[in-house]
Amino acid sequence: MNGPIVPGMTSATPQAYRDGMAHVAGHVHIVTTAGEAGTSGFTAIAVASVSDDPPTMLVCLNRKSLNGGLIEANGVFAVNALPAGAEVLAETFAGRRGLSGADRFAFGSWSTLSTGSPVLDEALVSFDCRLAEIRPVATHIIVIGQVVAVRVGPAGAALAYFDRAYRPIPR
Repeated sequence: MNGPIVPGMTSATPQAYRDGMAHVAGHVHIVTTAGEAGTSGFTAIAVASVSDDPPTMLVCLNRKSLNGGLIEANGVFAVNALPAGAEVLAETFAGRRGLSGADRFAFGSWSTLSTGSPVLDEALVSFDCRLAEIRPVATHIIVIGQVVAVRVGPAGAALAYFDRAYRPIPR
């Protein structure tokens, strides 16, 4: 259907897409992995439920990230939903504090569930996953995992990212 030009519409360039996505709020997560290939983690907004039977979720990350290879080699990962006030953790795992790999875990309190992937003790919820599939799509990879354990943490406000800034989502 071809209609009139709508005010505010622009071609879907990569920059226009990024600018548009800045208007979509997303819960901030730290995705972790640990195993023979190493321990690491990264900050992610692109996290979603796929199915509840079996419990399955997905995470998207840039192909340039070393974390995709670590998750694939380790075969496990955990998704930790951040509480409001966890901006330092989010920035650390986003690589903006100069730390990488296992050094990032100096911030926060960490434990493990079933797979050995680090779970954040103060996370609102942590999902411990076994890798089911990795699929490349454009500049990113989609990591799909079967959830093998869930830990619900303390109740509280969530940390979101919206309009290129961290923001609390009240409980």
